[in-house]
Amino acid sequence: MTGSISQASLGKEFQRGTASWYGPGFHGRKTASGERFNANEMTAAHRSLPFGTRLRVVNEQNGRSVIVRVNDRGPFAHRRIIDLAKGPAQALGLTSAGTGYVSLHRLD
Repeated sequence: MTGSISQASLGKEFQRGTASWYGPGFHGRKTASGERFNANEMTAAHRSLPFGTRLRVVNEQNGRSVIVRVNDRGPFAHRRIIDLAKGPAQALGLTSAGTGYVSLHRLD
């Protein structure tokens, strides 16, 4: 099954909506969790999930997925559900458009 992901490996779907990304202006600054932000790490900002929560983020338009760890708060833009660091956003193919429709799946 090339290019597809089994439902078992996805984890429990938690949320669907628009993802955005952030990076260059925040690189090296402290996140809400207290660690330094690295734009290339597989991390993300979510409004309510506990820090350290691991999520599989699936780009619903192209099927690509990544696993990220929540280490910051946000997004603060209207109707967005997650802010990804630049690394995972690139892997999902979101950097040129700036946003994309994703599903979030809790892994722990």
